[in-house]
Amino acid sequence: MIIGVLGGGQLGRMLALAGHPLGHSFVVLTPGEGSPSSPVAETIVADYEDPDALRELARRVDVVTYEFENVPVATTDLLQELGVPVRPQPEALGVASDRLREKRLFRQLSIPTVPFAPVDSPEGLEEAVRFCGLPAVLKTRRLGYDGKGQRVLRKSADVEGAFTGLGGVPQILEGFCDFKREVSVIAVRGLDGTTACYPLVENRHEAGVLRFSRAPAPELDPETQAKAEAHVTKILDALDYVGVLTLELFDDGVELLANEIAPRVHNSGHWTIEGAETSQFENHLRAITGAPLGSCAARGESAMINLIGEHPSTEAIQAVPGTHLHLYGKSPRPGRKLGHVTVTAADSSTLDARLERL
Repeated sequence: MIIGVLGGGQLGRMLALAGHPLGHSFVVLTPGEGSPSSPVAETIVADYEDPDALRELARRVDVVTYEFENVPVATTDLLQELGVPVRPQPEALGVASDRLREKRLFRQLSIPTVPFAPVDSPEGLEEAVRFCGLPAVLKTRRLGYDGKGQRVLRKSADVEGAFTGLGGVPQILEGFCDFKREVSVIAVRGLDGTTACYPLVENRHEAGVLRFSRAPAPELDPETQAKAEAHVTKILDALDYVGVLTLELFDDGVELLANEIAPRVHNSGHWTIEGAETSQFENHLRAITGAPLGSCAARGESAMINLIGEHPSTEAIQAVPGTHLHLYGKSPRPGRKLGHVTVTAADSSTLDARLERL
């Protein structure tokens, strides 16, 4: 099957790498020359809203997916009008690209969240602060990722000018959560509605950017795994979703509070390439092409470290047993994800020793 991908970043690259052994080929639409996906997929260089480029993409592929959630919904709507299915469906894209719609969906499905309130003006921010309390996080409703498009409000003095400081665009205020850890659950839903979930992953962020993931999450009990799976399954079914979806959660020691969803393959699931029976990338492709889903079971213990801004000697990385290096073909730049390393082991003590060396 020929699969179209909106976005030419590392996620598109890894989708293509997972799809080639299955007999799939790929056509990527991306605005930039020399994208990480270009060595492994045919590339159309054009804006996402270029109608001629979208017609060309629709003519050349059997199904379209996307690798990030800020693709314009109008783009996916036009592709469907041109007769090519888009999976996951544009409805999921619309929800995930708007933080207020996202939180309201969680509330509608009785999935716990932190307190939140819409903010459309400086006066609206003051009202939202009275509702959510301080500290809180002010975020733009749309765009922004890896810590961008948000501001932490710790005291009353931080409120003044915060709305305009984020551009005066529609925003959302979210109350702070005193969490024990950040976790995510990655799930996949097929065309026939079959659903499968990977083990819960523990994540560590710095400055809003994912740095480290460990799977299965340490001290993971069956009750917590079941709770996470119940939350994400509600979302998948409500959206009639097809493909991989990630639900990020705060674990406060009592409850799992939904933070946000990503309607795509996700950074916290990169460990699945070597650490699971079926990678998130292969399962996403299985889902959108109508194939049976693969097992999400973990193969022992895994951890993933993002390489951000620069990376050490590849030989030094590869000298550590159980390591698997993935470079994305990007030039070094502060804050840029250049690649990741997955470390695998049969047990947690061996994994800890390998991580210490790495």
